[in-house]
Amino acid sequence: MNILETIRIGLQGIAANKLRSGLTMLGILIGVAAVIVLMAIGNGASVAVTSSIESLGTNTLTVRHGTFGGGGESGRTQFKDLTVDDAVALVDPVLAPDVVSATPVVSAAATCTYGGSSYDTSITGTWPSYFGSTNSDIATGTPLTTDDVVNSRRSIVLGQTVIKELFGEADPLDKVVTCGGVPFTVVGTIEEKGSSGFLDADDVAVAPLSTVQSKLTGYGSLDTILVQAASSEVSTAAESEITSILDQRHGTTSEDTRDYQVLNQASLISTVQDTIGIFTVLLGAVAAISLLVGGIGITNIMLVTVTERTREIGIRKAIGARKSAIMTQFLIEAMVLSVIGGGIGVVLALLVTRISVAGVTPVIVPSSVIGAFVVSVSIGLFFGSYPANRAASLRPIEALRHE
Repeated sequence: MNILETIRIGLQGIAANKLRSGLTMLGILIGVAAVIVLMAIGNGASVAVTSSIESLGTNTLTVRHGTFGGGGESGRTQFKDLTVDDAVALVDPVLAPDVVSATPVVSAAATCTYGGSSYDTSITGTWPSYFGSTNSDIATGTPLTTDDVVNSRRSIVLGQTVIKELFGEADPLDKVVTCGGVPFTVVGTIEEKGSSGFLDADDVAVAPLSTVQSKLTGYGSLDTILVQAASSEVSTAAESEITSILDQRHGTTSEDTRDYQVLNQASLISTVQDTIGIFTVLLGAVAAISLLVGGIGITNIMLVTVTERTREIGIRKAIGARKSAIMTQFLIEAMVLSVIGGGIGVVLALLVTRISVAGVTPVIVPSSVIGAFVVSVSIGLFFGSYPANRAASLRPIEALRHE
């Protein structure tokens, strides 16, 4: 008996029990689809978070105000706020040669209104250098100017989300919006950056630092200082220069007694990618369990099939069928079940990953598609080998006596 005849008999065996074969393939289908989809969701989350961080620039460092060390106030001569003078001191060509700019930032939650529309957002008080530090390009109008800050003008630049909520399709330039009870004139708009699913980069309203402090937040500590390094390659060196200057200004002697924290965007991206990568692998491993269950299902079904067709096997062996032909027939049946199930699972996964999940757009990992399909085929071969060998090992006389 040639291989084509063996394959034909194997396919006839599958077709003879359509429902049972379909349920067996369903286990493989679900396993393959689960592995691909969960890996895609994990990869999509990594891309989304990385994109959000990169929107600030990989050469940007953020100095945050607050006590983050375990030492509390002990060892500190005086608790000091982050100030505009701190930001100015960081731009020192001698002490900080790798720092290009330092931008003070304060934020205030406020409800902005225009006409009959209102929207809750955060007003960012800052300097003109903010736009370069955060890669925020102006779409229309102009950015803030030094005169706006010096003269505490009520000028504001809006992100696309705020514009859509307040103005719809209308042109916002030169319109007056009221934020936190303070009227601001829209002088510019920021180009759309897009949402990552975790953070809407377009939900922003930027006004002069002096105006926000005098009208909304008061003259307390700055929330952050955005520091732009000369390049991402020297961001680590810039971080050391920043801590050296601020330690001296704040009178801190160790990391545990610092009243500020420096976040390095380049380091943060690497940490986030590593962390999400671990969770993605764990998700894939959990999903792979369903593939194992599907393989056990193949073994179970094929054992039942061997039992049902014992007499048929005996007849074939009595008329000269070799052991290898019998084994090949049942291996083909198991392989076909896993290949069809795996193929449909891949197609289903590709369709499902077109849908955003919790604001995250899944990103297919090609290796997961290939790997899941190869594993499904291997499962058919591995879990089908025992039933196939059992069928091929039956003695013809005992098989013919089977009822």
